[in-house]
This record gives sequence, C-alpha cells and structure tokens, in this order.
Amino acid sequence: MMEVKFHELNSIKDEKIMFAVIMARYKDKWIFVKHKDRESWEIPGGHREENEDIMFTARRELFEETGAKKYSIVPVCIYSVNKDGSESFGQLFYAEVETIGKLPDYEISQVEFFEAMPKELTYPLIQPCLFNCIEKLKLKLDMEGVN
Repeated sequence: MMEVKFHELNSIKDEKIMFAVIMARYKDKWIFVKHKDRESWEIPGGHREENEDIMFTARRELFEETGAKKYSIVPVCIYSVNKDGSESFGQLFYAEVETIGKLPDYEISQVEFFEAMPKELTYPLIQPCLFNCIEKLKLKLDMEGVN
C-alpha cells in the first residue's frame, strides 16, 4: 500500500527532504522526461546531494533533465510517500521555462511537451498526485490573474 500526503512548506525538517520534483511548463505545455533505462515518462526531478540546498537541487535537476536555461521556479509544498510503513519526503516545485538548450548527457534520453499528463508513467501511484496538486494551484493562480 502506498500513500501520498502533502505538507506545508517548512513544516518538515529540512534534512528529511530527499527529493526535488519540478512540474514545469514550456510554451503552455507540461514537460515530461524519459530516463535512459526506462520506457515511461517522469516529472523532472531527483535526489538531493549531501549538504545541498533543496532549491539548488531543484534548479540543478531541472537543467540536467530538461536543458532548461531561463526559467522561473517556486517551491509549492512538501510531499511524503508512505510505502509499507517507510516514509520519504520530497519538495514539489513549479517552473515556467522560457528557454531550453541542449539536453545535457546525463540520465535522460528524451524530453517531450504534453497538453496533459502522459499515460505511461514511471511512478503511476505518485506522479498523478503531484501533477494534480500543481494543476489545482495553476488553475487558482490563473483565476486570480497571476501568471
């Protein structure tokens, strides 16, 4: 059994946050990536390095996994995944990407832009929860006239 929960920013001790995940848009489409070892789509993100600031992790992962050069990025919330009694924490970010350069030669083989979330997901029990959280936030911001 797996459960995803959302927490307010700064409500979980910083050292517990192990991942940065970035829901990003480019030209009004969502960015998803394919890892070289998998055939499924993922939201850009990854592990936090030792002593790395989580915002730095998010910026590094966004560049490494998409080639994003010019963008705005904001922290949204902290999420936790509880699987079989073991809980891990990540921080969810939202980014609007203006400029994308060449994809760095790391672990990502493909970057694509989607109107909606693709069906073939690497983490089908987690990614839809994160995507829906960002979609609701974006809808709220759009309704308030904030972009």
